[in-house]
Amino acid sequence: QGRYWMYVSVGSEVWVGSAPTPAGPWHDANGGRPLIPGNYRPGYHMIDAEAFIDDDGQAYLYWGSGLNWVNGRCFVVRLKPDMVTFDGEPVDVTPPHYFEAPFMFKRNGRYFLTYSWGNTTKDTYQVRYAVGASPLGPFREPANTPLLETDKARQVISPGHHAVFSAKGEDFILYHRQALPFSEGSEVRRQVAVDRLRVRGDRLEVVTPTADGPDVPGTAARRSTSSIRPVSLRASSADTGHGASGAADDNYATSWRTAKAGALTIDLGMPRHVGDVILRPGAPSMPLPIDIQLSDTGRTWRKAIQGTPSGSPITLKINGTARFLKVTLPQGGEIMEVALQP
Repeated sequence: QGRYWMYVSVGSEVWVGSAPTPAGPWHDANGGRPLIPGNYRPGYHMIDAEAFIDDDGQAYLYWGSGLNWVNGRCFVVRLKPDMVTFDGEPVDVTPPHYFEAPFMFKRNGRYFLTYSWGNTTKDTYQVRYAVGASPLGPFREPANTPLLETDKARQVISPGHHAVFSAKGEDFILYHRQALPFSEGSEVRRQVAVDRLRVRGDRLEVVTPTADGPDVPGTAARRSTSSIRPVSLRASSADTGHGASGAADDNYATSWRTAKAGALTIDLGMPRHVGDVILRPGAPSMPLPIDIQLSDTGRTWRKAIQGTPSGSPITLKINGTARFLKVTLPQGGEIMEVALQP
């Protein structure tokens, strides 16, 4: 129909918006009312709605979660062509190990209902799946291991609430997992990750989570091989588990973080020309007071740039030659990753 629909969780309700492009502008598409009100099925959370359009153009909506990390339920309903009106009554298609975050996709005539199970505030959150011959089920969960789960050896904690997409014939799973270091009961700080997904008949291969992710056709390139890689990093202050190395390990789940004023000193090993410093802060929406200095010896410093930028990534034009760079956060802060471009 030349339009886009987005189904958004607000509290324990689902609202729907429509727009002419994915970038908006978005407008309410249901007359100022939730598409699925919070009391639609008492005792469950009415959240995590995802639309699926079958090969014949028929649209379906899946949603549902539980309360207090128990009793999750999954509901599905046909949608009329307006993508808002229900075409019939919702059906409960909850598989055995379901808590929330349903995502449906189809491959080779089979319908794969994928979903999350466990508790995202602990290390039990995971992705599972069930297979059916119809978008309305019934769905059978294979008696094998979860599709994606905590892998402490790889420092991947509580992966879940995902989406599946294809790029040039290859399948991928996009999901979130915990920032590092993780300790149960600590602040939940989710990081977005993507890994390869492989379909084998009516089974999905167990996903091996990675820190760097696969190459996704048609997306932005990885860090350029011409990037300047630090020889060493040193922090004048750092919170526990957030040392200097976390700012240059190509893993956005780790970071250098300091609750007080601190400096990150980067040694390039030899004098190098630095064109840009690219920073990915831990709180992109917040202004980050920052001061960058250059040095040839590591003892005397000269000012390169000073400001209070925000966003992510932050690109700062340096255009200078030095062996050492000192990135100072005068009010503290967090940097997930720093990259240097010649």
